[in-house]
Amino acid sequence: MLPSYLTMAAILFCMGLYGALAKKNAIIVLLSLELMLNAVNLNLVAFSKYGVIPSLTGQIFSIFTITVAAAEATIAVAILIALFRARGTVQADEFNQMRR
Repeated sequence: MLPSYLTMAAILFCMGLYGALAKKNAIIVLLSLELMLNAVNLNLVAFSKYGVIPSLTGQIFSIFTITVAAAEATIAVAILIALFRARGTVQADEFNQMRR
């Protein structure tokens, strides 16, 4: 059972990595980062259940990473809204200058 979870997590992580590195839209990049974090959470829960010593440690770490990801997403969306209002675009390659 464990290899199927790890394979699924690897596929999700690779899809997220592709989206984070290849896409230009900042919203797609943020969604790809969330996909990679969810792949890590899947690994944590799978090792927590099917590991050498099954315990709740991986599930507790997974809950913590979900809360950190939610906070990161809200802050990132707020920054993107501010950038969109200032520049009129959410393309990541347009955000290369920091100015007032």
